[in-house]
Amino acid sequence: MANAIKKISVQRGYDVTDYALQCFGGAGGQHACLIADVLGMNTVLVHPFAGVLSAYGMGLADVRALRERTIEAPLSDGLVPRLVAELDELAAVAEAEVEAQGIGDDRMETRRYVHLRYDGSDTALEVPYGPVDEMVEAYQTAYRSRFGFIMPGKGVIAATISVEAIGLTFDVEAGTHVAASDSFTPLATVDAYMGGAPVTAPVYRRESIPAGGTVDGPALITEATATTIVEPGWQAEMTEIGNLVLRRVVAREERMAIGTSCDPVMLEVFNNLFMSIAEQMGYTLQNTALSVNVKERLDFSCAIFDSTGSLIANAPHMPVHLGSMGESVRAVIRDNEGEIGPGDAYVLNNPYNGGTHLPDITVITPVFDEGEILFFVACRGHHPDVGGKTPGPPAGFGAYRRGRRADRQFQAGRRQHLSRGRDDGGASQRHPSGAQPRQNIADLRAQLAANEKGVQELHKMVRQFGLETVLAYMGHVQDNAEESVRRVIDVLSDGSFTYPMDNGQQVSVKVSINREARSAVVDFTGTSGQGANNFNAPAAVCRAAVLYVFRTLVDDDIPMNEGCLKPVTIILPDDCMLQAQYPAAVIAGNVETSQIVTDTLYGALGVMAAAQGTMNNFIYGNDVYQYYETLCGGSGAGPDFDGCDAVHTHMTNSRLTDPEVLEWRYPVLLESFEIRDGSGGTGRHRGGHGVRRRTRFLESMEAVILANHRIVPPYGMAGGGEGAVGRNWVERTDGSTEMLTATDLRQMEPGDVFVIETPGGGGFGPAEGDGDG
Repeated sequence: MANAIKKISVQRGYDVTDYALQCFGGAGGQHACLIADVLGMNTVLVHPFAGVLSAYGMGLADVRALRERTIEAPLSDGLVPRLVAELDELAAVAEAEVEAQGIGDDRMETRRYVHLRYDGSDTALEVPYGPVDEMVEAYQTAYRSRFGFIMPGKGVIAATISVEAIGLTFDVEAGTHVAASDSFTPLATVDAYMGGAPVTAPVYRRESIPAGGTVDGPALITEATATTIVEPGWQAEMTEIGNLVLRRVVAREERMAIGTSCDPVMLEVFNNLFMSIAEQMGYTLQNTALSVNVKERLDFSCAIFDSTGSLIANAPHMPVHLGSMGESVRAVIRDNEGEIGPGDAYVLNNPYNGGTHLPDITVITPVFDEGEILFFVACRGHHPDVGGKTPGPPAGFGAYRRGRRADRQFQAGRRQHLSRGRDDGGASQRHPSGAQPRQNIADLRAQLAANEKGVQELHKMVRQFGLETVLAYMGHVQDNAEESVRRVIDVLSDGSFTYPMDNGQQVSVKVSINREARSAVVDFTGTSGQGANNFNAPAAVCRAAVLYVFRTLVDDDIPMNEGCLKPVTIILPDDCMLQAQYPAAVIAGNVETSQIVTDTLYGALGVMAAAQGTMNNFIYGNDVYQYYETLCGGSGAGPDFDGCDAVHTHMTNSRLTDPEVLEWRYPVLLESFEIRDGSGGTGRHRGGHGVRRRTRFLESMEAVILANHRIVPPYGMAGGGEGAVGRNWVERTDGSTEMLTATDLRQMEPGDVFVIETPGGGGFGPAEGDGDG
């Protein structure tokens, strides 16, 4: 029960110690004090009808009828007659429904609303119906409150209208509690076990306790519909209106969270408060973005950093983004020392300054208080088109062939322009402009809005708890994460692993454990050197993979932050594909090589079999459309679990666009999308199965597949079988079939079908009947 309460409070960043625990249900009072102790709460409220409170509330609830209708027309004075007529029509229907339940006009209230959205946006907000200018003002106020900005001059659309008829049922007034008798003595005593020891507890009837009367724990209070247990160290008091208030009167034993000198409840509050702020940033970004890539696929990440650029907390977005964004924040701090001001927002996608690859554009905003930088907030979004030769080159090419590289640009607030931009190569002819600049600008605006939301929420947190407390807990959450990882390291053993790739390169790693220092060295010596292809990865991507792996080994519910890597030293050789140097191509390093690094680490640690080990990047477009998606596959099995079918694994965490949205926004037909049975590796625990996806093109487009594990199968572990490799091919309208490699490009004509089969995950342990298994 405590965990359920945490889910709706602590895990949303609320400090429950400032609240009273509302008790309801026949057994609620029996556990209330113990649950409050777990949550660090000191007050419990037990209503006179607590045992049947849900039924009591349903009986008192108002009767409501709601009706809605789609309008989808520009809001203007000319639309008003239509709005009035249709609102009146809906009101008549809703009011009739309420009247049919025996409620007269004198106890009925009718509310009318218009749901507005900006032209080109999908997010509608509800405002009360009124004069047009008042509705627009209310909409812009609500929009600014939720997303941090408005779009003056942008047309406003009346998306829907709604009417709610509310029938008032009962008027309830609090009564005065009168004890049933003058005798306030126990009915009996019972032997019980409370507070970790046997006790003899008195038993009272609730109705016998007078207003102002108190009962010290241990004790039991009985009534017709419930029993309340007053634990040792607690006291119950009857109020004037019959509520029973339980208060902790003896301080509970002080506890400390591991690796810190702070209370574990407050640590969990701040852990979740920081994560909640990042999640709210993500909701803002999703709701205000224009591209399918951000709005539907959720290919973005949001996080909070301290004033030095250390990761404090993140929302559960894309691991490959989250572990590398700190390098981008530190690059902004380093390159703009003394020049960062309130209202600035820095935009960069440089893979050699903490970026991942060119399509991932990061927006970084400082959080100021009285002229001092307290924190940074940042969000990284994948923009499907940033220019380049093709929708996504399958071969090598240098960075300039993939699109534009922006470094240390900033805009908004104090500076109303972009400055110090860098367009590598200089000549726009070498960087064809993106086909959808309007979409890119809209998504960048959404990223600015997401950061503004983070700024607002961090200021709110500082006002609530005080700056000193917030800064202290920023340190505590990192200390807690560090100790959690050290505890994992305590039980790990040395290991090494080499994992080949389809293109002939390999990733090698050796993990060495220092028991005394409780630390680990992760050495990638033996990994292939920088190649003439696009599977090179910036060092930040490798760091993100290491951070992800060690965080997943921790059972505790902690945010992934900088503390996780404090006990870990990463060694990268000078000439290494995991430490790419400009102008090496890195587009696949982020999406493909990061997956190989992750599975190589799991192999060295002997933790689990390989997942599908690829993101199966599928990109297509022409001069009008640009689309990008990653496809799910099988996850690897472990010592006590099977792999999952059809799931995004490890360094990716995006979702697929809904088929209806995909076919509405793009000229394609999704013919089938199914689990690829039998593709998971066999074993005591089988690997997850991959998928099969068939996409028929309705217009001429260029299509690219960027993947891995079409030759090298995902490994099994401890005798488990390998996962099946993936396959790609094109079915032409003339009946011919063209088999493709892991990284390939084809011109698709109307009617052609692009088929992708994704790999399965490896199995764990020998299957029954195999060898000694």
